[in-house]
Amino acid sequence: MEPHGCRECPSREGSSLPGERASSDLGQALSQILHHLTGLDSRRGKARNAALQDLSALIEATEGDELFGGSGTSLRGMPEMLGQVAKALEKYAAPPKEQGGGSDGHSEVAEKAAAVGLLFLKLLRKVGAAENSLVCPARKACLRLLAGPIYIFAVSHSLEQAWTSPRSQDVAGQVLAVLLQVTECASVAGFLHGENEDEKGRFTLIMGLLKPDLNKETWKNNPATKHVFSWTLQQVSRPWLNQHLERILPPSLLISDDYQTENKILGVHCLHHIVLNVAVLLCLLDLFPVLEKGLHWKGDAARPTTHCDEVLQLILTHMEPEHRLLLRRTYARNLPAFVKRLGILTVRHLKRLQRVIIGYLEVYDGPEEEARLKILETLKLLMQYTWPRVSCRLVVLLKALLKLLCDVARDPSLTPEPIKSALLEEATDCLILLDHCSQGRVKGLLAKILQSCEDSKVVTCLRKVQQASEGAPGDGT
Repeated sequence: MEPHGCRECPSREGSSLPGERASSDLGQALSQILHHLTGLDSRRGKARNAALQDLSALIEATEGDELFGGSGTSLRGMPEMLGQVAKALEKYAAPPKEQGGGSDGHSEVAEKAAAVGLLFLKLLRKVGAAENSLVCPARKACLRLLAGPIYIFAVSHSLEQAWTSPRSQDVAGQVLAVLLQVTECASVAGFLHGENEDEKGRFTLIMGLLKPDLNKETWKNNPATKHVFSWTLQQVSRPWLNQHLERILPPSLLISDDYQTENKILGVHCLHHIVLNVAVLLCLLDLFPVLEKGLHWKGDAARPTTHCDEVLQLILTHMEPEHRLLLRRTYARNLPAFVKRLGILTVRHLKRLQRVIIGYLEVYDGPEEEARLKILETLKLLMQYTWPRVSCRLVVLLKALLKLLCDVARDPSLTPEPIKSALLEEATDCLILLDHCSQGRVKGLLAKILQSCEDSKVVTCLRKVQQASEGAPGDGT
Protein backbone atom coordinates (compact mmCIF):
# COMPACT_ATOMS: atom_id res chain seq x y z
CA MET A 1 0.00 0.00 0.00
CA GLU A 2 1.28 3.51 -0.87
CA PRO A 3 -0.45 6.03 1.41
CA HIS A 4 1.60 8.80 -0.23
CA GLY A 5 -0.67 8.35 -3.25
CA CYS A 6 -3.43 9.99 -1.23
CA ARG A 7 -2.16 13.41 -2.30
CA GLU A 8 -3.13 12.62 -5.86
CA CYS A 9 -6.72 11.78 -4.85
CA PRO A 10 -9.44 14.42 -4.51
CA SER A 11 -9.61 15.84 -1.02
CA ARG A 12 -12.32 14.18 1.10
CA GLU A 13 -14.13 15.30 4.24
CA GLY A 14 -12.09 14.53 7.34
CA SER A 15 -8.91 13.50 5.50
CA SER A 16 -5.78 14.24 7.48
CA LEU A 17 -3.07 12.57 5.41
CA PRO A 18 -0.59 14.97 3.84
CA GLY A 19 0.93 13.93 0.55
CA GLU A 20 4.48 13.94 1.77
CA ARG A 21 4.54 13.51 5.50
CA ALA A 22 7.53 14.67 7.51
CA SER A 23 8.05 13.57 11.09
CA SER A 24 7.04 16.99 12.35
CA ASP A 25 3.65 16.58 10.65
CA LEU A 26 2.75 13.32 12.39
CA GLY A 27 1.50 14.95 15.58
CA GLN A 28 -0.64 17.33 13.55
CA ALA A 29 -2.11 14.44 11.56
CA LEU A 30 -3.01 12.52 14.71
CA SER A 31 -4.45 15.69 16.26
CA GLN A 32 -6.73 16.14 13.25
CA ILE A 33 -7.82 12.48 13.42
CA LEU A 34 -8.55 12.90 17.12
CA HIS A 35 -10.63 16.00 16.38
CA HIS A 36 -12.80 14.09 13.90
CA LEU A 37 -13.23 11.17 16.30
CA THR A 38 -14.41 13.41 19.14
CA GLY A 39 -15.94 16.34 17.24
CA LEU A 40 -19.61 17.28 17.53
CA ASP A 41 -20.13 18.76 14.06
CA SER A 42 -23.20 17.79 12.06
CA ARG A 43 -21.23 15.59 9.68
CA ARG A 44 -19.30 13.69 12.33
CA GLY A 45 -20.40 10.31 10.95
CA LYS A 46 -18.62 10.92 7.67
CA ALA A 47 -15.75 12.64 9.42
CA ARG A 48 -15.26 9.73 11.80
CA ASN A 49 -15.32 7.15 9.02
CA ALA A 50 -12.74 9.17 7.14
CA ALA A 51 -10.68 9.49 10.32
CA LEU A 52 -10.67 5.71 10.78
CA GLN A 53 -9.45 5.24 7.22
CA ASP A 54 -6.77 7.87 7.67
CA LEU A 55 -5.60 6.37 10.94
CA SER A 56 -5.34 2.91 9.38
CA ALA A 57 -3.23 4.25 6.53
CA LEU A 58 -1.16 6.35 8.93
CA ILE A 59 -0.34 3.34 11.14
CA GLU A 60 0.63 1.22 8.15
CA ALA A 61 2.80 3.89 6.55
CA THR A 62 4.63 5.12 9.64
CA GLU A 63 7.73 3.42 11.00
CA GLY A 64 7.67 2.48 14.66
CA ASP A 65 10.53 4.83 15.55
CA GLU A 66 8.62 7.75 14.11
CA LEU A 67 5.24 6.66 15.49
CA PHE A 68 6.47 6.43 19.08
CA GLY A 69 8.48 9.65 19.14
CA GLY A 70 10.96 10.05 16.34
CA SER A 71 12.74 13.18 15.18
CA GLY A 72 10.68 16.32 15.19
CA THR A 73 8.28 15.11 17.88
CA SER A 74 8.37 15.22 21.65
CA LEU A 75 9.33 11.92 23.23
CA ARG A 76 6.53 12.46 25.70
CA GLY A 77 3.98 14.10 23.41
CA MET A 78 3.54 11.33 20.85
CA PRO A 79 2.65 8.52 23.32
CA GLU A 80 0.14 10.85 24.98
CA MET A 81 -1.42 11.66 21.61
CA LEU A 82 -1.73 7.97 20.74
CA GLY A 83 -3.24 7.32 24.18
CA GLN A 84 -5.90 9.98 23.53
CA VAL A 85 -6.65 8.44 20.14
CA ALA A 86 -7.03 5.00 21.77
CA LYS A 87 -9.49 6.42 24.33
CA ALA A 88 -11.48 8.09 21.54
CA LEU A 89 -11.62 4.83 19.57
CA GLU A 90 -12.82 2.91 22.64
CA LYS A 91 -15.60 5.47 23.20
CA TYR A 92 -16.51 5.45 19.51
CA ALA A 93 -17.08 1.67 19.60
CA ALA A 94 -18.96 1.67 22.93
CA PRO A 95 -22.65 0.66 22.90
CA PRO A 96 -25.18 3.47 23.44
CA LYS A 97 -27.33 3.91 26.51
CA GLU A 98 -30.08 1.30 26.65
CA GLN A 99 -33.50 2.65 25.69
CA GLY A 100 -36.43 0.60 26.97
CA GLY A 101 -34.69 -2.71 26.44
CA GLY A 102 -34.60 -2.32 22.65
CA SER A 103 -31.78 -3.58 20.43
CA ASP A 104 -31.79 -0.71 17.89
CA GLY A 105 -28.28 0.13 16.77
CA HIS A 106 -26.63 -3.03 18.09
CA SER A 107 -25.59 -4.20 14.63
CA GLU A 108 -24.01 -0.80 14.00
CA VAL A 109 -22.09 -1.05 17.28
CA ALA A 110 -20.77 -4.48 16.30
CA GLU A 111 -19.60 -3.13 12.93
CA LYS A 112 -17.86 -0.19 14.62
CA ALA A 113 -16.23 -2.53 17.13
CA ALA A 114 -14.89 -4.79 14.38
CA ALA A 115 -13.41 -1.80 12.54
CA VAL A 116 -11.85 -0.34 15.69
CA GLY A 117 -10.54 -3.75 16.69
CA LEU A 118 -8.67 -4.08 13.39
CA LEU A 119 -7.08 -0.66 14.00
CA PHE A 120 -6.00 -1.70 17.50
CA LEU A 121 -4.49 -4.90 16.07
CA LYS A 122 -2.43 -2.88 13.59
CA LEU A 123 -1.29 -0.50 16.33
CA LEU A 124 -0.39 -3.27 18.78
CA ARG A 125 1.58 -5.17 16.16
CA LYS A 126 3.47 -1.96 15.40
CA VAL A 127 4.26 -1.68 19.11
CA GLY A 128 5.36 -5.31 19.21
CA ALA A 129 7.62 -4.87 16.18
CA ALA A 130 9.39 -1.94 17.86
CA GLU A 131 10.36 -4.01 20.91
CA ASN A 132 14.08 -4.03 20.11
CA SER A 133 14.26 -0.59 18.52
CA LEU A 134 16.14 2.45 19.78
CA VAL A 135 12.91 4.09 20.95
CA CYS A 136 12.34 1.58 23.74
CA PRO A 137 11.53 4.24 26.41
CA ALA A 138 8.98 5.90 24.12
CA ARG A 139 7.54 2.47 23.22
CA LYS A 140 7.05 1.65 26.90
CA ALA A 141 5.40 4.99 27.55
CA CYS A 142 3.14 4.49 24.56
CA LEU A 143 2.20 0.95 25.60
CA ARG A 144 1.42 2.15 29.12
CA LEU A 145 -1.08 4.68 27.76
CA LEU A 146 -2.56 2.35 25.14
CA ALA A 147 -3.04 -0.70 27.37
CA GLY A 148 -5.97 0.62 29.42
CA PRO A 149 -8.34 1.79 26.65
CA ILE A 150 -7.49 -1.22 24.47
CA TYR A 151 -8.17 -3.62 27.35
CA ILE A 152 -11.54 -1.99 28.08
CA PHE A 153 -12.46 -2.20 24.39
CA ALA A 154 -11.44 -5.86 24.18
CA VAL A 155 -13.42 -6.95 27.23
CA SER A 156 -16.46 -4.86 26.20
CA HIS A 157 -16.74 -6.66 22.88
CA SER A 158 -15.20 -10.12 23.41
CA LEU A 159 -17.97 -11.26 25.76
CA GLU A 160 -21.31 -12.34 24.29
CA GLN A 161 -23.63 -9.37 24.72
CA ALA A 162 -26.60 -7.79 22.95
CA TRP A 163 -24.30 -5.31 21.14
CA THR A 164 -21.74 -7.89 19.94
CA SER A 165 -21.67 -10.18 16.92
CA PRO A 166 -19.54 -13.27 16.23
CA ARG A 167 -17.31 -11.08 14.08
CA SER A 168 -16.83 -8.33 16.66
CA GLN A 169 -16.27 -10.89 19.43
CA ASP A 170 -13.61 -12.64 17.36
CA VAL A 171 -11.76 -9.40 16.56
CA ALA A 172 -11.96 -8.22 20.19
CA GLY A 173 -10.67 -11.58 21.37
CA GLN A 174 -7.70 -11.23 19.04
CA VAL A 175 -7.06 -7.74 20.38
CA LEU A 176 -6.94 -9.05 23.95
CA ALA A 177 -4.60 -11.90 22.96
CA VAL A 178 -2.19 -9.57 21.13
CA LEU A 179 -2.33 -7.07 24.01
CA LEU A 180 -1.23 -9.80 26.44
CA GLN A 181 1.50 -10.84 24.02
CA VAL A 182 2.86 -7.32 23.56
CA THR A 183 2.79 -6.62 27.32
CA GLU A 184 4.52 -9.99 27.91
CA CYS A 185 1.75 -11.28 30.16
CA ALA A 186 0.82 -14.94 30.32
CA SER A 187 -2.76 -14.27 31.44
CA VAL A 188 -5.30 -11.53 32.05
CA ALA A 189 -4.70 -11.94 35.79
CA GLY A 190 -0.99 -11.31 35.26
CA PHE A 191 -1.80 -8.27 33.11
CA LEU A 192 -3.93 -6.85 35.92
CA HIS A 193 -1.97 -7.63 39.09
CA GLY A 194 1.50 -8.06 37.61
CA GLU A 195 3.41 -11.13 36.58
CA ASN A 196 5.73 -10.90 39.59
CA GLU A 197 6.05 -9.13 42.92
CA ASP A 198 8.11 -6.28 41.46
CA GLU A 199 5.51 -5.44 38.80
CA LYS A 200 2.54 -3.29 39.82
CA GLY A 201 0.13 -4.50 37.17
CA ARG A 202 -2.63 -2.46 35.54
CA PHE A 203 -5.66 -3.06 37.77
CA THR A 204 -5.44 0.44 39.28
CA LEU A 205 -5.16 1.92 35.79
CA ILE A 206 -8.23 0.05 34.52
CA MET A 207 -10.32 0.94 37.57
CA GLY A 208 -9.28 4.57 37.18
CA LEU A 209 -10.45 4.62 33.56
CA LEU A 210 -13.76 2.99 34.51
CA LYS A 211 -14.40 5.20 37.55
CA PRO A 212 -16.01 8.18 35.74
CA ASP A 213 -18.56 5.77 34.22
CA LEU A 214 -19.29 3.94 37.48
CA ASN A 215 -20.98 6.58 39.62
CA LYS A 216 -24.66 6.96 40.37
CA GLU A 217 -25.30 9.38 37.51
CA THR A 218 -23.27 7.71 34.75
CA TRP A 219 -23.09 3.93 35.23
CA LYS A 220 -26.02 3.19 32.92
CA ASN A 221 -24.83 5.42 30.09
CA ASN A 222 -22.66 2.63 28.73
CA PRO A 223 -24.13 -0.85 29.30
CA ALA A 224 -20.72 -2.45 28.75
CA THR A 225 -19.04 -0.71 31.69
CA LYS A 226 -20.65 -2.81 34.44
CA HIS A 227 -19.66 -6.02 32.63
CA VAL A 228 -16.08 -4.85 32.12
CA PHE A 229 -15.90 -3.98 35.82
CA SER A 230 -17.39 -7.30 36.94
CA TRP A 231 -15.29 -9.45 34.60
CA THR A 232 -12.10 -7.59 35.50
CA LEU A 233 -12.84 -7.91 39.21
CA GLN A 234 -13.28 -11.67 38.87
CA GLN A 235 -9.80 -12.01 37.37
CA VAL A 236 -8.02 -10.71 40.48
CA SER A 237 -8.03 -12.70 43.72
CA ARG A 238 -6.29 -12.55 47.07
CA PRO A 239 -3.83 -11.23 48.10
CA TRP A 240 -3.76 -8.67 45.28
CA LEU A 241 -7.37 -7.52 45.74
CA ASN A 242 -6.97 -6.32 49.33
CA GLN A 243 -5.34 -3.03 48.44
CA HIS A 244 -8.12 -2.08 45.98
CA LEU A 245 -11.13 -2.21 48.31
CA GLU A 246 -11.88 1.51 48.02
CA ARG A 247 -12.05 1.17 44.24
CA ILE A 248 -14.13 -1.99 43.95
CA LEU A 249 -16.63 -1.87 46.82
CA PRO A 250 -18.65 1.28 45.87
CA PRO A 251 -19.38 0.15 42.27
CA SER A 252 -20.31 -3.35 43.46
CA LEU A 253 -22.78 -1.94 45.99
CA LEU A 254 -24.16 0.50 43.41
CA ILE A 255 -24.84 -2.25 40.86
CA SER A 256 -26.36 -4.62 43.43
CA ASP A 257 -28.71 -1.89 44.66
CA ASP A 258 -30.39 -1.47 41.27
CA TYR A 259 -34.06 -2.32 40.67
CA GLN A 260 -33.28 -4.54 37.67
CA THR A 261 -32.80 -8.19 38.56
CA GLU A 262 -29.96 -8.60 36.07
CA ASN A 263 -27.99 -5.83 37.73
CA LYS A 264 -28.77 -7.10 41.24
CA ILE A 265 -27.35 -10.52 40.33
CA LEU A 266 -24.27 -8.99 38.72
CA GLY A 267 -23.64 -6.82 41.77
CA VAL A 268 -24.09 -9.71 44.19
CA HIS A 269 -21.57 -11.75 42.21
CA CYS A 270 -19.10 -8.88 42.58
CA LEU A 271 -19.76 -8.66 46.33
CA HIS A 272 -19.37 -12.41 46.67
CA HIS A 273 -15.97 -12.25 44.99
CA ILE A 274 -14.93 -9.43 47.31
CA VAL A 275 -16.10 -11.36 50.39
CA LEU A 276 -13.99 -14.34 49.36
CA ASN A 277 -10.87 -12.39 48.48
CA VAL A 278 -10.78 -9.35 50.76
CA ALA A 279 -10.90 -9.16 54.54
CA VAL A 280 -13.93 -6.91 54.30
CA LEU A 281 -16.90 -8.91 55.51
CA LEU A 282 -17.62 -6.93 58.65
CA CYS A 283 -17.31 -3.68 56.73
CA LEU A 284 -19.66 -5.04 54.07
CA LEU A 285 -22.24 -6.16 56.61
CA ASP A 286 -22.15 -2.72 58.24
CA LEU A 287 -22.95 -1.14 54.88
CA PHE A 288 -26.02 -3.30 54.22
CA PRO A 289 -28.30 -1.37 56.63
CA VAL A 290 -27.41 1.85 54.83
CA LEU A 291 -28.41 0.34 51.51
CA GLU A 292 -31.59 -1.11 52.99
CA LYS A 293 -32.76 1.98 54.89
CA GLY A 294 -35.70 2.35 52.50
CA LEU A 295 -36.98 -1.16 53.17
CA HIS A 296 -39.53 -0.83 55.97
CA TRP A 297 -41.62 -3.80 57.05
CA LYS A 298 -45.27 -2.80 57.40
CA GLY A 299 -46.33 -5.98 59.21
CA ASP A 300 -49.06 -6.97 56.76
CA ALA A 301 -46.80 -8.85 54.34
CA ALA A 302 -43.64 -10.91 54.26
CA ARG A 303 -40.49 -9.03 55.15
CA PRO A 304 -38.61 -7.98 52.00
CA THR A 305 -35.39 -9.79 51.21
CA THR A 306 -32.21 -7.81 51.73
CA HIS A 307 -28.71 -7.61 50.32
CA CYS A 308 -27.56 -9.73 53.25
CA ASP A 309 -30.10 -12.41 52.30
CA GLU A 310 -28.88 -12.42 48.71
CA VAL A 311 -25.20 -12.67 49.62
CA LEU A 312 -25.84 -15.41 52.19
CA GLN A 313 -27.89 -17.38 49.67
CA LEU A 314 -25.07 -17.13 47.16
CA ILE A 315 -22.46 -18.18 49.72
CA LEU A 316 -24.54 -21.22 50.76
CA THR A 317 -24.98 -22.19 47.12
CA HIS A 318 -21.21 -22.30 46.72
CA MET A 319 -20.55 -23.86 50.12
CA GLU A 320 -22.65 -26.96 49.69
CA PRO A 321 -20.69 -28.67 46.87
CA GLU A 322 -17.29 -27.19 47.74
CA HIS A 323 -14.59 -29.78 48.52
CA ARG A 324 -11.45 -27.62 48.63
CA LEU A 325 -10.47 -27.12 52.25
CA LEU A 326 -9.15 -23.57 51.86
CA LEU A 327 -12.42 -22.36 50.39
CA ARG A 328 -14.45 -24.33 52.93
CA ARG A 329 -12.58 -22.52 55.72
CA THR A 330 -13.18 -19.15 54.07
CA TYR A 331 -16.91 -19.80 53.71
CA ALA A 332 -17.25 -21.15 57.26
CA ARG A 333 -15.33 -18.20 58.69
CA ASN A 334 -17.96 -15.81 57.32
CA LEU A 335 -21.14 -17.63 58.33
CA PRO A 336 -21.46 -16.52 61.97
CA ALA A 337 -21.44 -12.83 61.03
CA PHE A 338 -24.26 -13.37 58.53
CA VAL A 339 -26.39 -15.23 61.07
CA LYS A 340 -25.82 -12.45 63.60
CA ARG A 341 -26.79 -9.81 61.07
CA LEU A 342 -30.00 -11.55 59.96
CA GLY A 343 -30.99 -12.75 63.42
CA ILE A 344 -34.40 -14.44 63.39
CA LEU A 345 -34.65 -13.82 59.63
CA THR A 346 -32.02 -16.53 59.22
CA VAL A 347 -35.01 -18.88 59.32
CA ARG A 348 -35.40 -18.16 55.60
CA HIS A 349 -32.18 -20.07 54.98
CA LEU A 350 -32.66 -22.79 57.58
CA LYS A 351 -33.00 -25.78 55.26
CA ARG A 352 -29.88 -24.98 53.29
CA LEU A 353 -27.94 -24.01 56.41
CA GLN A 354 -28.83 -27.35 57.95
CA ARG A 355 -27.43 -29.23 54.97
CA VAL A 356 -24.26 -27.15 54.96
CA ILE A 357 -23.73 -27.52 58.72
CA ILE A 358 -24.16 -31.29 58.70
CA GLY A 359 -21.95 -31.69 55.62
CA TYR A 360 -19.14 -29.58 57.06
CA LEU A 361 -19.22 -31.26 60.48
CA GLU A 362 -18.51 -34.60 58.80
CA VAL A 363 -15.22 -33.54 57.19
CA TYR A 364 -11.88 -33.35 58.99
CA ASP A 365 -10.43 -29.90 58.43
CA GLY A 366 -6.78 -30.33 59.32
CA PRO A 367 -4.87 -29.66 62.54
CA GLU A 368 -6.52 -26.30 63.27
CA GLU A 369 -10.10 -27.48 62.53
CA GLU A 370 -11.06 -23.89 61.65
CA ALA A 371 -14.01 -24.82 59.44
CA ARG A 372 -15.67 -27.17 61.93
CA LEU A 373 -15.17 -24.75 64.83
CA LYS A 374 -16.81 -21.94 62.85
CA ILE A 375 -19.64 -24.23 61.78
CA LEU A 376 -20.31 -25.13 65.41
CA GLU A 377 -20.34 -21.42 66.27
CA THR A 378 -22.82 -20.90 63.44
CA LEU A 379 -25.03 -23.73 64.71
CA LYS A 380 -25.14 -22.25 68.20
CA LEU A 381 -26.21 -18.87 66.85
CA LEU A 382 -28.73 -20.49 64.56
CA MET A 383 -30.41 -22.36 67.40
CA GLN A 384 -30.52 -19.22 69.54
CA TYR A 385 -32.21 -17.16 66.81
CA THR A 386 -34.51 -19.78 65.28
CA TRP A 387 -35.23 -22.04 68.28
CA PRO A 388 -38.95 -22.58 67.53
CA ARG A 389 -37.97 -24.30 64.26
CA VAL A 390 -35.22 -26.45 65.77
CA SER A 391 -37.23 -29.18 67.51
CA CYS A 392 -38.40 -30.68 64.22
CA ARG A 393 -34.73 -31.07 63.25
CA LEU A 394 -33.77 -32.74 66.52
CA VAL A 395 -32.89 -36.19 65.17
CA VAL A 396 -30.76 -34.94 62.28
CA LEU A 397 -28.79 -32.45 64.38
CA LEU A 398 -28.38 -34.85 67.30
CA LYS A 399 -26.92 -37.55 65.06
CA ALA A 400 -24.48 -35.08 63.49
CA LEU A 401 -23.27 -33.78 66.86
CA LEU A 402 -22.90 -37.23 68.40
CA LYS A 403 -20.96 -38.44 65.38
CA LEU A 404 -18.66 -35.42 65.70
CA LEU A 405 -18.07 -36.17 69.39
CA CYS A 406 -17.13 -39.76 68.61
CA ASP A 407 -14.90 -38.83 65.68
CA VAL A 408 -12.97 -36.21 67.64
CA ALA A 409 -12.64 -38.36 70.77
CA ARG A 410 -11.17 -41.23 68.76
CA ASP A 411 -9.14 -39.06 66.38
CA PRO A 412 -5.69 -40.65 65.98
CA SER A 413 -4.30 -37.73 63.92
CA LEU A 414 -1.83 -35.07 64.97
CA THR A 415 -4.56 -32.58 65.83
CA PRO A 416 -3.35 -30.71 68.96
CA GLU A 417 -5.20 -31.58 72.14
CA PRO A 418 -6.35 -27.97 72.73
CA ILE A 419 -8.08 -28.05 69.34
CA LYS A 420 -9.75 -31.37 70.14
CA SER A 421 -10.88 -29.99 73.49
CA ALA A 422 -12.32 -26.88 71.79
CA LEU A 423 -14.28 -29.04 69.33
CA LEU A 424 -15.66 -31.22 72.12
CA GLU A 425 -16.61 -28.19 74.17
CA GLU A 426 -18.36 -26.44 71.27
CA ALA A 427 -20.23 -29.62 70.32
CA THR A 428 -21.32 -30.04 73.95
CA ASP A 429 -22.64 -26.47 74.03
CA CYS A 430 -24.61 -27.20 70.87
CA LEU A 431 -26.14 -30.29 72.47
CA ILE A 432 -27.17 -28.25 75.50
CA LEU A 433 -28.87 -25.66 73.29
CA LEU A 434 -30.51 -28.42 71.26
CA ASP A 435 -31.93 -29.88 74.46
CA HIS A 436 -33.38 -26.50 75.45
CA CYS A 437 -34.93 -26.04 72.01
CA SER A 438 -36.55 -29.49 72.15
CA GLN A 439 -38.01 -29.17 75.66
CA GLY A 440 -35.55 -31.63 77.22
CA ARG A 441 -35.90 -34.45 74.70
CA VAL A 442 -32.14 -34.66 74.15
CA LYS A 443 -31.57 -35.47 77.82
CA GLY A 444 -33.89 -38.46 77.59
CA LEU A 445 -32.25 -39.80 74.44
CA LEU A 446 -28.76 -39.44 75.88
CA ALA A 447 -29.65 -41.50 78.95
CA LYS A 448 -29.82 -44.65 76.81
CA ILE A 449 -26.54 -43.84 75.07
CA LEU A 450 -24.70 -43.34 78.37
CA GLN A 451 -25.54 -46.88 79.39
CA SER A 452 -23.59 -48.36 76.49
CA CYS A 453 -20.92 -45.75 75.69
CA GLU A 454 -17.37 -46.76 76.63
CA ASP A 455 -15.41 -43.74 75.51
CA SER A 456 -14.57 -41.60 78.53
CA LYS A 457 -14.33 -38.33 76.60
CA VAL A 458 -17.73 -38.82 75.01
CA VAL A 459 -19.26 -39.83 78.34
CA THR A 460 -17.86 -36.68 79.98
CA CYS A 461 -19.45 -34.47 77.31
CA LEU A 462 -22.82 -36.22 77.55
CA ARG A 463 -22.90 -35.93 81.32
CA LYS A 464 -22.28 -32.18 80.99
CA VAL A 465 -25.34 -31.98 78.75
CA GLN A 466 -27.48 -33.83 81.28
CA GLN A 467 -26.25 -31.75 84.18
CA ALA A 468 -26.81 -28.49 82.31
CA SER A 469 -30.32 -29.59 81.37
CA GLU A 470 -31.43 -30.25 84.91
CA GLY A 471 -33.71 -27.44 86.04
CA ALA A 472 -33.21 -25.47 82.79
CA PRO A 473 -36.24 -23.74 81.17
CA GLY A 474 -37.96 -25.88 78.61
CA ASP A 475 -38.98 -23.20 76.16
CA GLY A 476 -35.60 -22.80 74.54
CA THR A 477 -35.34 -19.10 75.20
